Amino acid sequence: MARDQIDMTPLQSRDELVAWIEAGVKPESEFRIGTEHEKTPFTLEGRQPVPYDGAKGIGALLEGMKLLLGWEPIMERGNIIGLYDVTGGGAISLEPGGQFELSGAPVENVHQTQSELMAHLAQVREIATPLGIGFLGLGMTPSWSRAQIPAMPKGRYKIMSNYMPKVGKYGLDMMFRTCTVQTNLDFSSEADMVKKLRVSLALQPIATALFANSPFTEGKPNGFLSFRSEIWRDTDNARSGMIPFAFEDGMGFERYVDYALDVPMYFVKRGEEYIDVSGSSFRDFFAGKNKILPGERPTLSDWANHLSTIFPEVRLKRYLEMRGADGVPWGRLPALPAFWVGLLYDNDSLDAAWDIVRHWTAPERQALRDDVPRFGFKSRIKDRYLFEIAKECLILSHAGLRRRGRIDHLGRDESRFLEPLERIIETGRSPAEEMLEKFNGPWKGSVEPAYQEYAF
Repeated sequence: MARDQIDMTPLQSRDELVAWIEAGVKPESEFRIGTEHEKTPFTLEGRQPVPYDGAKGIGALLEGMKLLLGWEPIMERGNIIGLYDVTGGGAISLEPGGQFELSGAPVENVHQTQSELMAHLAQVREIATPLGIGFLGLGMTPSWSRAQIPAMPKGRYKIMSNYMPKVGKYGLDMMFRTCTVQTNLDFSSEADMVKKLRVSLALQPIATALFANSPFTEGKPNGFLSFRSEIWRDTDNARSGMIPFAFEDGMGFERYVDYALDVPMYFVKRGEEYIDVSGSSFRDFFAGKNKILPGERPTLSDWANHLSTIFPEVRLKRYLEMRGADGVPWGRLPALPAFWVGLLYDNDSLDAAWDIVRHWTAPERQALRDDVPRFGFKSRIKDRYLFEIAKECLILSHAGLRRRGRIDHLGRDESRFLEPLERIIETGRSPAEEMLEKFNGPWKGSVEPAYQEYAF
């Protein structure tokens, strides 16, 4: 999540909501790749959560990053809560439990994603190490209870924290204990958006299986390979999931807008204040019928902010956001954009991927999504194991990246970033399964070694 949008033009018609999303359409020559990743800060001594306040807190970390990078601070009620590059580069923001997020700049190829990541890590280490802060690359905190984790001083999170327990079992776990890596990709037309949305929604469980590494809760195996993915199944089903309507005839920008209009809102932002309107629909707000703000009409900022509080497996904004993967150690982060770019930015691979998924029904897609957190590659759809489909998709992605032919200074194309995933397919085991083996073997039933082996 980058900054909250600021455009206070009142909205007159539904067409403007559609137009706002449609403005994302761009020619293929202008396609970019944006990668966002979250990591969990921990105290190097004692491996505890890092509070916001204090000389060695998250606030101090952000202040140090501000001085180092020269980026603009994002402030809320006197607290620094993020940073952004005014030249259009990346942004750094905080998730509710202090998870540290880099929203990368829109770049042209995965080599640049890798360079950006390496620079970010060097910068973060320079500031964090003297503060005694390390970062963990897992999909979920492996040892802490929710009660141990300090809340960050952001108004929107306070509203979400109050609302979450009303609508699902795991909302607070999602907020305070999980990390993800996601990639944001462009579309060249409405039809191109629909095709990419359908392919990536159907195949999101493959990313979940390839990146699954949240098998521990409070120091013990939780029975899942991606508990983070399981958490999303019972966080808030009015705003998450496999959005089956995307596969129906007539899908397009308008259909997504109609969906978003009915998704319950969290907040409306006015100046620095977050006004709690949780549970009310944008549709009523649009009609001037919000009980908290009677007669008031939403602005484009309200719309942009609302779209950022919808959490389907693939999210449509002015680009498509792949949301199925657990956070991972830094060496594996570029594999996520590489995987999706190879599948979605090469037309031959996109067509072939569509051929794989086009005959799946909504209940089959849903069953696959429901099974993957626990069973990973052993999940099935129709008469196939997910492992076989993952293998096929990796081959398609590899071919797509080779055809793209984006070469680095050593003459290598982007397919090299798939190597960590190819190793996973070779062994047939997800990262979580490997970690569980370590837990039952060399780690001697402790998750503590994860703070070394899976740290940034």
